[in-house]
Amino acid sequence: MRTREYGQFCGLARAAEILGQRWAVLILRDLLVGPRRYSDLAAGLPGIPSNVLAARLKELEQDGLVVRQARGGADRSIVYRVTDRAEELRPALDALASWGAAGMRVPREGEVVTEASLVTALRVAAAGGRPPGARRTVTCVVRAGDAVAHAIVSGTRVTAGPGEHPAPDLTISAGSGPGLRDLLAGTLGPEAAVAEGVIEVTGDRSLLADFAATFHVPYSASLTGSAA
Repeated sequence: MRTREYGQFCGLARAAEILGQRWAVLILRDLLVGPRRYSDLAAGLPGIPSNVLAARLKELEQDGLVVRQARGGADRSIVYRVTDRAEELRPALDALASWGAAGMRVPREGEVVTEASLVTALRVAAAGGRPPGARRTVTCVVRAGDAVAHAIVSGTRVTAGPGEHPAPDLTISAGSGPGLRDLLAGTLGPEAAVAEGVIEVTGDRSLLADFAATFHVPYSASLTGSAA
């Protein structure tokens, strides 16, 4: 049973009743990256109590945002996936992610980067960037802490997904600190980021400048001291 009802016949109030439940937005974030088993969701959401995850999934199913299905082939495990109704939330959740990122600088104690959060960050950053429009398709792998994601840039189209890519043109490795974010925010140039050791690059290093132009997240004016 829900713990938050606002008693108002209002679209925003109804959305808040669904999305305002603890962990609900992050569960949807992870499932918008791709279908996941219960154990995958638990592993990707460090700190979520098992009973809370089960309750949120049940509520999201009842709200028509999540469904369970069996995988095809030899793997008949049960996975959770989002519905078309939940897909409609993607722009809103990406906008919230961008707004939240603008006020971030250094990870707080205990904070980690997860696979789904890295994919989301790349997707959101691509919306604020300017792809160079190169004729050939370029694939980048990004590692931040223990999280790995890849991005494919084809002309002005950018897609991001979880995990490695078998043949990346460029691989960027960063720790769990703010180095990658500084690069994406443009407060640290590509060559400076490499020279200062905040990122490591393998593959075609000449593509690093294009990567920084393609993926961009803003800093909050309160952090930069100037208007965005």
